[in-house]
Amino acid sequence: MSHKQLTILHSNDLHGDFLPHTADGKETGGLSRLSGYVKKVRTEEANVIYANAGDMFRGSVIDSEYLGLSTIELMNLLNPDVSAVGNHEVDYGIAHLLFLEKCARFPIINADLFITFNNMRLFTPYLNVERDGMRILFIGLLTQEVISAAKQEKVIGSFIDVSEAAKQVGIICDSYRTKETDMVVLLTHIGVEADRELASKLLPDWGVDIIIGGHTHTLMSEPEVVNGIPIVQVGTGSTQIGRFDIDYDTEKHKIASWKWQCLPITPETAPKDPVMDGLISGYQSQTDAKYRRIVTHFVRELTHPVRTQETELGNLYCDLLQDESSFDLMIMGSGSIRKYSLGPIVEYQDMIENTPYDDALWMLKATGGQLRRMVQYVLRDEAWEGHTEFYQYSKGIRIVYRKSTHTIEEFKFRGEDIRDDQEILICLQNYHYSSFEEFFNVPLAEVSANMKPRVIATSLQNVLEELLSTHNNLDAHVEGRLVILE
Repeated sequence: MSHKQLTILHSNDLHGDFLPHTADGKETGGLSRLSGYVKKVRTEEANVIYANAGDMFRGSVIDSEYLGLSTIELMNLLNPDVSAVGNHEVDYGIAHLLFLEKCARFPIINADLFITFNNMRLFTPYLNVERDGMRILFIGLLTQEVISAAKQEKVIGSFIDVSEAAKQVGIICDSYRTKETDMVVLLTHIGVEADRELASKLLPDWGVDIIIGGHTHTLMSEPEVVNGIPIVQVGTGSTQIGRFDIDYDTEKHKIASWKWQCLPITPETAPKDPVMDGLISGYQSQTDAKYRRIVTHFVRELTHPVRTQETELGNLYCDLLQDESSFDLMIMGSGSIRKYSLGPIVEYQDMIENTPYDDALWMLKATGGQLRRMVQYVLRDEAWEGHTEFYQYSKGIRIVYRKSTHTIEEFKFRGEDIRDDQEILICLQNYHYSSFEEFFNVPLAEVSANMKPRVIATSLQNVLEELLSTHNNLDAHVEGRLVILE
């Protein structure tokens, strides 16, 4: 028989999305049904591989309460055949990640995290998965953002650009791809734009067949094909799963044909896994006792639909933090707000899941000229692919930016044009302060010369809980603080 069939299922950016979602009386997602779908396909098809493209952690109190241990136990039951490291896998620290990896009963691969002083990799870079005599070589690649997340850990490094990542793929393929290798799959967590660039740099002789990606939460209806290589990604969470059905020609040692789908996880497509249900319920009952209490009420549901624009939740949080504070302007990372919507009733669990990164707040003094350079860099072309940091701003600011000419056409604060020599006290979370030069392209030393930066709060979550719990009937609107033309 010269043809064999292979099914590759894949998820990315689960972010602790363990519980089902209900909207308009319809249920979608949840790890129980996702597990049920994977088990169903494993019984229906002869050769099945389930792969995860990173970012298992962060996004739910079940994950954060147990520092990822609960997630590893649930993932052990989900039983992926291979998983890549995502940038949020390092949120609890590199040492803790290595501990979690020891608790995992599934292989975790990564080719480009290494110890700087001896270039030793932290993880196995590849995995051969065999099905019915077919050998599929998986290689794991991570986004350069891990450098920002692990900035305090000086002994940890990563290849920082796509060209180096492509070179690493070539090294692994040249070293470990043999005549027994039937397919090569890159399991990446570098974002769809970088996946495109990576695919364009891969040599045909390396034999890469598929790129399964993550990080940018891109929900695809069909693959993008670059340099003959299909690139796929399935948004975020547990509400959908990707599926390749592959016809492999064993005589020609090549894929004869493939079909890819992004499938919804619903009661119609996926049965529940009762064992997974029981395990999740156990964790949920423990976290509910601690986190299911009302913090505040909003006038209505407020939204944060995309990161690359001014949003209602962005305005609300920035205004709460700036009001009656020591600084003039709160600049909050769009990625610090994790939910697409919140309210009108806000429980402590909702608050924690929406802003899971509990770091310090730093106050700096920037001149108007420095602030303009910062904003200009943030709004560069790469921002619209979701591949860079993006920001929400507190009231008083007015920024009008034209994409076609890359110019800031209006730059005002409290109704007045911002002068280059004007001094403005700004506030940043520690993650953005510690990566100031990388995220804003302005030397921190230059800004620090205006005033020594200082910590004004040690816990974002504590501040938000206090402010939310002492304010009821909160509301916010998109009001033109950041206007993007064209």
